[in-house]
Amino acid sequence: MFPDLVYPLEPAPVFPRPSVDHPGSAAASPEEMLPLIEPNGLVYGQAARSWCHSGTKPLHPVVHLHLVDRFGRIYLQKRSMTKDLLPGYWDTAVGGHITYGELAAEALYREAAEEIGLTRFNPVFVDTWEWETERDREFIFIFACVGHPDLAPDNDEVTEGRWWTQEELTEAIGKNILTPNFEAEYARIQTRLLALL
Repeated sequence: MFPDLVYPLEPAPVFPRPSVDHPGSAAASPEEMLPLIEPNGLVYGQAARSWCHSGTKPLHPVVHLHLVDRFGRIYLQKRSMTKDLLPGYWDTAVGGHITYGELAAEALYREAAEEIGLTRFNPVFVDTWEWETERDREFIFIFACVGHPDLAPDNDEVTEGRWWTQEELTEAIGKNILTPNFEAEYARIQTRLLALL
């Protein structure tokens, strides 16, 4: 069992709250809505993705899936050049936001199918941690999966994907090839990933 989000019985309030500077709108936002959470997973609000990434930095949840094969290689995706953040960098096999109303496992399976065509897998919960940049603050649910599945990266989300050896990863770290988030997370969980083999 792993920690998960705890939603209120009624829909959580939408942020930012109406004010003189931001009067709000009666119309529903066409954007993806993300849950706003406390560090213990309690959902207290919801907000459009763009607001969460605007420098306001409310804590919001994401999922990551690390794929490891029996040789200890790690599958990484190359971020699409259309991404607004770190285009062309290599990153975790699967990563994405949890949409308001979803639980972590639901978001994990949805993102895996959307990004790399992975639909049949048995994830293992690894850890949670917070990652903060100048733009946003994420609460990351980290999962791993051991195997060598057939993958079909989505060209809108991912430019390409490939398996990296431990030596290749060590060589790439700190050279603006891998996302800073991946580098920090990999350092945190490398031993636990390899222990799954």
